[in-house]
Amino acid sequence: MVVHEEGEIMQTEQEQDPTMELSKVSMDLTVLHCPLCLRPLTPPVYECKGGHLACADCRVERPGNQRQCQKCERGGGFDVRNTAVDSVLSSVRVECPHEGCGLYVTYHKLADHQSVCPLAPCKCPVPVCGYEGPPPALYHHISTAHPMPVHRIQYGKVLQLQVPLSEPRLLLFAEEDRRTFFLVGGVLDIGAPIAVSVVCIRAGASPLPHYLAKLWANGPPGEPKGTTDAVKVEMEVTSSKDPDDVDVQELTFLTVPPKLLAGAKLVSLHIQIDKLTS
Repeated sequence: MVVHEEGEIMQTEQEQDPTMELSKVSMDLTVLHCPLCLRPLTPPVYECKGGHLACADCRVERPGNQRQCQKCERGGGFDVRNTAVDSVLSSVRVECPHEGCGLYVTYHKLADHQSVCPLAPCKCPVPVCGYEGPPPALYHHISTAHPMPVHRIQYGKVLQLQVPLSEPRLLLFAEEDRRTFFLVGGVLDIGAPIAVSVVCIRAGASPLPHYLAKLWANGPPGEPKGTTDAVKVEMEVTSSKDPDDVDVQELTFLTVPPKLLAGAKLVSLHIQIDKLTS
């Protein structure tokens, strides 16, 4: 604030900008957590007469005497709204820790963002491998570090594969949005040698786009000449950050009976993935 000789009061540049931000601030973020449930505080926040804080959930949901402040000598409820703390909570933003994201989100919404962040680290689907990285990096990692087959796929177009019964696992990579898909197979029982499904490698709660997959297998030519048996399934693709931990029997899957095998140990599989943006 500057006062001129005539008595006129002028604001300085910093005072004229109520939204001035500090680029880097260091603080103990535990002060932004509810001391009762230890989760990040979210508005509205309440306080007791002694100034101790509680989140709205703890104020209402905790049993009987636990709704009273345990730090005050005579106890007391959390009956007063603390609007000053509400304002702080609404303004504190932190950077998403996922490599390459760079988005700043309100601190108490960080966990929600991380659950849908497109760059949330995902685990390599190869057993025993401890690699974790953003989904776009999995294609390069698997194609250089593991013998697992990697195939490029275009949305809306059919890809034909010969999938061995001995290792019905491979990676599909869509260049359009650098999305990676994991084709996973498993043995159900004698007489139905293989069940096949597909998983999108990304955070399980990811928003749009979603993906629809069509899988089908054709058997060898039969009699009368030119006819073939086939099985087909259409599914919404499940997303997972840990595709190797997904049990194919928990998904919608294609079951291929023995008579549809191409040769003794191969499944002639067709797959089409469609991208849904609404």
